[in-house]
Amino acid sequence: MSSEAKGQLYTWLKDAHAMEEQAEQMLTAQAKRLENYPKLRERIQQHIEETKSQSERITECLESLNESSSAMKDMGGKFAAMGQALGGMTASDEVVKGGIASYAFEHFEIANYRALIAAADQLGEERVKAVCEEILQEELAMAKWLEDNLDEVTRSFLSRSESSQLEGKR
Repeated sequence: MSSEAKGQLYTWLKDAHAMEEQAEQMLTAQAKRLENYPKLRERIQQHIEETKSQSERITECLESLNESSSAMKDMGGKFAAMGQALGGMTASDEVVKGGIASYAFEHFEIANYRALIAAADQLGEERVKAVCEEILQEELAMAKWLEDNLDEVTRSFLSRSESSQLEGKR
């Protein structure tokens, strides 16, 4: 394969690292404000640990290819996450919007890892392919959990909102 193709794989791995940095920041900010949703908070805390591990595994892949993550891309991802967190803090329905955003972001990650797997496979980078396949399974599991639980989170939010309104009228 051409050095251009390998360079593209390296770029996509750096993008994946930045994506995981963004995810960690976004999830950490969200988890801090979920005291009334313990099941969701627990699953997000679990995924934060998975995300940290994913970032480390991507770093290891880059290092094995004599590459490193991009500080600029990582910083950009963290700034994007900070903006999302600040925007969410002002929304009264943050838990629902955060769940929707997380579900969408998981699918963004899934698509990225599928592309990385195909690229690594074509380029004969078996270690990168294996790592990305492991990470893909974690992202699929989180997306499935969100899919299975968004209904419950939404209903719980609406019930809590209704209770708050009734208490406020007394």
